[in-house]
Amino acid sequence: MEVLSLVQEPAAGIRKGVVIDPGEVSNILQNIIERVKAETNQRIDSVYLNVGGSHIFSTPSRGLVSVSRADQKISEEDIDRVLQAARAFSLPLNKEIFDVSPREFIIDGQSGIKEVLGLQGVRLEAEVLALGGFAPYLKNLTQAVLNSGLQILDMIPSPIASAGSCLSSRQKELGVALLDIGAGTSGLAVFEEGDLIHLAILPIGSANITNDIAIGLKTDIDVAERIKIEYGFCRIFPNQSPRKKERIEIGEEEPLVFSKKQLAGIIEARVSEIFDQVNKELKKISREKLLPAGVVLTGGGSKLPKMVDFAKKELKLSCRIGKPQGFLDFEKDPSLSTVCGLVLEGVDLETERGTATFQTLGKRIGNKIKRIFKIFIP
Repeated sequence: MEVLSLVQEPAAGIRKGVVIDPGEVSNILQNIIERVKAETNQRIDSVYLNVGGSHIFSTPSRGLVSVSRADQKISEEDIDRVLQAARAFSLPLNKEIFDVSPREFIIDGQSGIKEVLGLQGVRLEAEVLALGGFAPYLKNLTQAVLNSGLQILDMIPSPIASAGSCLSSRQKELGVALLDIGAGTSGLAVFEEGDLIHLAILPIGSANITNDIAIGLKTDIDVAERIKIEYGFCRIFPNQSPRKKERIEIGEEEPLVFSKKQLAGIIEARVSEIFDQVNKELKKISREKLLPAGVVLTGGGSKLPKMVDFAKKELKLSCRIGKPQGFLDFEKDPSLSTVCGLVLEGVDLETERGTATFQTLGKRIGNKIKRIFKIFIP
């Protein structure tokens, strides 16, 4: 893929990955689209949208239907029905399922089947991972995008989008976790045998590290961000941190003096908290220290020096930095993993459009539209 335009604007109207002011977000989106149009001379009508925030949840579910055709061959309609059946379970008030990720299909008791179209059977079951969130937050997000004049083609959780640009099919087959450390949140997606088996978004991100630095060094937030980027790193062992003092100029004020050991201690405490939460999530699915392909770190927060070594120590797994792949002459920046993953998701759907029949494609697109706009139904 060749990137024609990359536009970034300071975030506003968003807190910890959740839209709290749809009007403000709409205005920012309109500005971005105008800039993209000016750079590329192309009109943008629709988008693939990532969804984040710690309100996002995943839960296993199962659907069961009888095969409808007289010759007992499983059709697209049967697959759609069994996936819909897997979504039909009771939820707490204001919770909404917006997607399901199939893990396996079961035909007449035979499990472990990945592709069932055209196979014969009487009873069809599906084991899925249902993905959901807090309905008012999902409504705010979709409203912000729709009010900016854009249509939504699909809505994808941020860590799944990042996984699409950073993980290989072999890693997903072996068993791997992707940890996307963003500003307000950190997204975790775990894959095994090619399927998504767990998703969680933690309410801690690199902005928390900046806040801790501001408090610990008694400075303002902009200076704390500068210190994090220019001097921050994770220690592997406490006695390895240098005691060298750093001095930085802050306008007309007295220079701020701090030691690298002091700074590393502040950063380490918050990063350790993130990895502790990751271990808890892995323990829920019995995968703590048990992922052959290890952990892939991505997102802007993963760029802290020594982050990989610190992750290996805390998670007891192999770790590496994941950068978006599949783009020509484009900086492989971990902070762009999610947006690159959305682009690749769009490419996959365009390819699917080219091979699917008109009837099948119409049904799939219709299901996506119904899924998105169901959020607006009281």
